[in-house]
Amino acid sequence: MTFAELIRLRRVRDLMDRDYAQPLDVPALARAAYLSPGHFSRRFRAAFGETPYQYLMTRRIERAKTLLRRGDLSVTEVCVAVGCTSLGSFSARFTALVGETPSAYRARRHDWAAAVPPCVAKILTRPVRNGEAGPAVAQ
Repeated sequence: MTFAELIRLRRVRDLMDRDYAQPLDVPALARAAYLSPGHFSRRFRAAFGETPYQYLMTRRIERAKTLLRRGDLSVTEVCVAVGCTSLGSFSARFTALVGETPSAYRARRHDWAAAVPPCVAKILTRPVRNGEAGPAVAQ
């Protein structure tokens, strides 16, 4: 992988981080990286360890966890706010990454998060791709 290609991939990853709630698809992201969709997906996975779709959904689930901890939005409202169009797909992905349903996560106490700096809370609550819940946190 060339240095220039890695820079383009990082810019696309930054775009995904910034515009996670927008409708993003692989062909549009590939155009931003000046690559074909198939080549873009392969190179993105080689560079970052997950496919563009997996990366985008992880960002969306991270944001959803933050919104659910606040407790002022319903699960459906959170689903739409993070850019998902299907409540069923959102719930299934959330459950796979977090280890509990969005409703159960929202209902659980999150007092610990108020005392933790946001940068640390983000690390502690980051979804883990292999289906295991994130680091254990006192509840």
